[in-house]
Amino acid sequence: MAAKDERGRAGEKRAAEHLCAAGYTILDRNWRCAHGEVDIVAARDTDLVVVEVKTRRTGRFGHPFDAVDSGKRARLWRVCHAWRAAHPEHARARRPRLDVIGILGERPEDAELEHWTDLQ
Repeated sequence: MAAKDERGRAGEKRAAEHLCAAGYTILDRNWRCAHGEVDIVAARDTDLVVVEVKTRRTGRFGHPFDAVDSGKRARLWRVCHAWRAAHPEHARARRPRLDVIGILGERPEDAELEHWTDLQ
């Protein structure tokens, strides 16, 4: 596995741990469909949360959140709706929500973590 892929997996693991510590239940990870892939699907209270995780070693090419532009958000919403259709038992009575977790630092395990909630 390439170093960037290992860093991404480590960042996703850290993000999942962060979400669990904050009271989220992880429902799925790295789910794929024709529209793309979602890093984490979680539930908290009445929300169904699709989480995109962006892990960067440095800010040299911008903040991790810079990579989640309007096109990326639109694709994530399509994947969210596909996940809900494929998992109606989890999607019922839950409001869909898009979050982004950015991890910036040399080691994902102890790097700075930011969590943006409810992106539109």
